[in-house]
Amino acid sequence: MVAHILGLALLFTLPNTNLMLGADTTAKPETGTFRFEPKDDEKAGVAERYRMPAQNFDFKLSLRHDLPVSGVRVFDLTFPSAVKTDILENNTVHCELYMPAGKGPFPAVVALDILQGNAVIARGECMHLAQHGVAGMVVYMAHYGPRRPPNSDTKLISTNIPKTIDGVKQTVLDIRCAVAWLASRPEFDPDNLGLVGTSLGSLIGAVASANEPRLKNVCLMLTGGGLVDAYYDHPQAKPYRPLVDLLGGKFMLKLLIAPVDPITYAKQLKSKNLLMLCASRDDIVPPSAAKALWEATGKQRIVWYDGTHVGVAAFTLPMFKEMTEHLHGPVSK
Repeated sequence: MVAHILGLALLFTLPNTNLMLGADTTAKPETGTFRFEPKDDEKAGVAERYRMPAQNFDFKLSLRHDLPVSGVRVFDLTFPSAVKTDILENNTVHCELYMPAGKGPFPAVVALDILQGNAVIARGECMHLAQHGVAGMVVYMAHYGPRRPPNSDTKLISTNIPKTIDGVKQTVLDIRCAVAWLASRPEFDPDNLGLVGTSLGSLIGAVASANEPRLKNVCLMLTGGGLVDAYYDHPQAKPYRPLVDLLGGKFMLKLLIAPVDPITYAKQLKSKNLLMLCASRDDIVPPSAAKALWEATGKQRIVWYDGTHVGVAAFTLPMFKEMTEHLHGPVSK
């Protein structure tokens, strides 16, 4: 349902732009090296588990599509993951870059997808952003898309909490590397980088944004924090409650998942240009979780839509408008 409504919305938002000339889909891919360099204030603003030393990464950038109606060009970007796992496919980060028409430098945004992970939502967001002057880059999270072997049952989110936390750490570090790549390119404005995440992507995106100083403009859709309090009494959590109690109850679970709970990083998120887009009748991420994160991050802008987690897709156009205006960055006074 979400994908169908989103697809229809995108059909009606294609602007009448000029054809991008000179793009050759058979051109040789660009290869090179970029460097991840920690910011000077790394220790003050980045949790220890999400810090990385300075290091170089090889990358490959190739043109996938030149879309003449919209003027948007789509590129594939790959580079090695900052974390090595026992799954070969998961050790390469895959990104899809949506470039606006023109020369730039453009604001640029990392986009993180929903739990389903087929990238329909994230691609739609990036397409809309690129058509309105913001470069969008889908970054596949650990164990998603091409990072998961065929027929594999390995997932980023599972009841194996330590494994989930490790996967989130890998994803956050990979996002930090993707942001370093964006910041190294003349096509993008290094002082106007951001992130948009939806549902699961918003939860991980909040953690990544809080722990990456280069990310300044953040849009979290269908998000929340204080996850243990929000979910312990949730109907869908009932089957797992005996396991939680076996592990020591809510208090111990809070300690266990604190590294991946957005509310843990509320202080860092206060310093971001933050927008939250939430569903007032959300049946997946409880509205109480959204309110908790909103309050903890300084009561920045929050927009409520009268819908459920999936039903909010009926508001795709106004949500995309809010998202795009926000990710252009603050208006200079």
